[in-house]
Amino acid sequence: MRAEGRYNSTLGPMSVMQRDDGTVVVRTVPGHLQGNLANNVHGGAILTQVDIAMFVCARLNGSLREGPGVTLDLSTHFVGAGKVGVPMDCEVEIIKETGRMLFLRGLVKQQGASICAYSGTIRKMGKPRVDRA
Repeated sequence: MRAEGRYNSTLGPMSVMQRDDGTVVVRTVPGHLQGNLANNVHGGAILTQVDIAMFVCARLNGSLREGPGVTLDLSTHFVGAGKVGVPMDCEVEIIKETGRMLFLRGLVKQQGASICAYSGTIRKMGKPRVDRA
């Protein structure tokens, strides 16, 4: 899931769990680097985890088998403050899939309390094109 030198490595270690119903949970433990001046988790760090979790869910559920995808939209509602140093779980589920689109939704939680609700759309790009000279 992580590649050193890539943006998603800024979140630190992640663990992934898939429930029997297909819901995926991506857990991080936000540290000082992900904190804001109020010592809460920065909203940008939460959005990063949400975006990563959507793609993890798509891959684990077999919806992105070949090639890349892109995030078309992401709508979030911050409903609480995330605490630095407390495990943060990003739950995500696919609510509809079409030939080229995935519609997802989920919650970000700490210690069972919701801190963010979201929905997003991924466009499946298919097999990567090979440029021929």
